[in-house]
Amino acid sequence: MNQNKHHIADVAIIGSGAAGLSLALSLANYCNVTVISKGALTEGSTLYAQGGIAAVFDKKNDSIESHVEDTLDAGGGLCDREAVHYTASNAHDCLQWLIDQGVPFDMEFDSKGKERFHLTREGGHSHRRILHAADATGKAVQTTLISQVKLHKNITLLEQYNAIDLITDKNTGKAGTHVEGMYVWNKKAKKVETISAKFVALATGGASKVYLYTSNPDVSSGDGIAMAWRAGCKVANMEFNQFHPTSLYHPELQNFLITEAMRGEGAYLKRPDGTRFMKDFDEREELAPRDIVARAIDFEMKRLGANCVYLDISHKDKEFIIEHFPTIYAKCLSVGLDITKEAIPVVPAAHYTCGGVMTDFNGKTDLDNLYAVGEVAYTGLHGANRMASNSLLECIVFAHAAAKDILSKIEHAPEPMTLPQWDESRVTNSDEEIVITHNWHELRLFMWDYVGIVRSTKRLERALHRVELLQQEIHDYYANFRVSNNLLELRNLVQVAELIIRSAMQRKESRGLHYTIDYPEQNENPTPTILTPERH
Repeated sequence: MNQNKHHIADVAIIGSGAAGLSLALSLANYCNVTVISKGALTEGSTLYAQGGIAAVFDKKNDSIESHVEDTLDAGGGLCDREAVHYTASNAHDCLQWLIDQGVPFDMEFDSKGKERFHLTREGGHSHRRILHAADATGKAVQTTLISQVKLHKNITLLEQYNAIDLITDKNTGKAGTHVEGMYVWNKKAKKVETISAKFVALATGGASKVYLYTSNPDVSSGDGIAMAWRAGCKVANMEFNQFHPTSLYHPELQNFLITEAMRGEGAYLKRPDGTRFMKDFDEREELAPRDIVARAIDFEMKRLGANCVYLDISHKDKEFIIEHFPTIYAKCLSVGLDITKEAIPVVPAAHYTCGGVMTDFNGKTDLDNLYAVGEVAYTGLHGANRMASNSLLECIVFAHAAAKDILSKIEHAPEPMTLPQWDESRVTNSDEEIVITHNWHELRLFMWDYVGIVRSTKRLERALHRVELLQQEIHDYYANFRVSNNLLELRNLVQVAELIIRSAMQRKESRGLHYTIDYPEQNENPTPTILTPERH
C-alpha cells in the first residue's frame, strides 16, 4: 500500500496543544504515537495562554479544598464536585511533571532568601496559587513540550494535516461503537489520507471561532466536537461559551488577549469618561468571576453606545508593569499604546468552550477506543463558567489519566485495521470559494448577535433557522466538491453552532455564562445539558 495514503499508529492524537503533546509524551516510552496538527505545531490556543496554571504550592496558606470550593463557586452550581476534586488533587503532581519537562515558571525569593515559585492570583481565586511564566505561560509550556516531542523517536508528527472524520466499525458493517481511525486532509499534497490506530484521542481545543470577536487562533473551529458528534458521541453544556472580558480593541491587533492577572495585580475597568463601574455590579469589583465581568462590560457598552471600555493599570509603578506584563507592554507599544501611561481599550471576546464531548475521568468517550482531552472535552470540571487558570491544568491532568488508561489496555488491543479508502470519484473542484467565505462571516456575525453574552428565546430561534439553512447549503457543497481546509472548518463550525444553540434553547434559566432575558432567574436543581446524537 502507498505509505503516503495510509498511516498506522498505536495511538493517533488529533491536536498539538498542551493536551495532545502531554498525552503523546506520557505514552511514547511504551508505544508509537502519531500527532496530527492542523497547522504548524505551535499554532493552537495553548501558545496564547497568558495567565498561568492553578495548583496548590503554598500549603501553609492554601489548600486543595480551597481550590475546589473556588472552582465550584465560579462554576455556578453546575460543576461535578468529584471532577473538581480529582483535578485539584492531581494538580501539584502534574505541575511537577511540567517543571521536570523544563517549563521555566517564574521564581522569587522569600523573606529568608529562599527561592520559591512566584504565585499570582486571578479572578475567582481566594489565594495566590497560579504558577506562571511572566504573562506568556502558554508559550513557555508549548515550546517546552514541542522540544521534548521532537526529541522522541516514538512520536511521528504530521503537520498541516486536517482531520476530516472518524472512521468507526460502522464503515465495515458493524455496530458503529468502535473507532478504527480517521480520514485526514493533507494540506500540502491536497489529498485525503487514512490513519488507522488502536486508540484515537481528540485534543482539538474549543470552538470560539464560531463567534465574530474571539481571543482564539484561527484553528479553533470545533473540529473534535463536530467529529465526535457525527461519529455518535454525546456532548454536554455547549451553551456555556466563556467570553473573556478583556480582549484588546484595536484594528491592527485582533485576537490579542489582556490577561486576567492584570486585574489580579490591581488594574481598574473604566468607562470612556474614566469612571470605574465594577462596584455597581459585584462587591468583588474587578476580581469577580469572568461571566460577571463580561456581562458588566457588555451592559455598559450597550448602555453608552460605546465601542469598548478601558482597562487601566497606569497608576502602578512603571517597572512593576513591565516586569509582570512584558508581552502585553511590548505588544501594545507596537501600536503606539503605552500601558504605563494610558488605559487599554478592551472588549469581551469568545474565549473558551466550557462544554464538549462527554468523557469519564480517564478521558474516555462513549465510543470504544476514543478519548477526548482538554478543551474539546466535557469532564464536569468547569460547570457553567470556567475559573481562570484551570484550563491548562485540565489538559495536563486528563492527558495523564488518559495515557494511564490507554497503556492498561494497549497490550490486548487488536492490531489496526486496513480502512476503506476515501471516495472522491464523483466530486469536482470548486471555483466558488467566495460562498464559503460569505457563509463563514454570516455564521460568526449572527452567533455574536443572537447567541452571545446576552440571549433571548427569539434570538436563539432566529439563529437556529439560519444555521439550518447554512447546514443544507454546506451539505450540498460538501457532496459535490473536493474538500478544502475552509470547507472542513466551516462544516464543523456550523455543526458546533447548532449544538450551542440547541443546548441554549434547552436551558430555561440564567446561570453562569448562559444569560437569557426570558429566564433571568436560576432553577433550584440544575443539571448539565446533554445532547445525544441519533445513531443511524
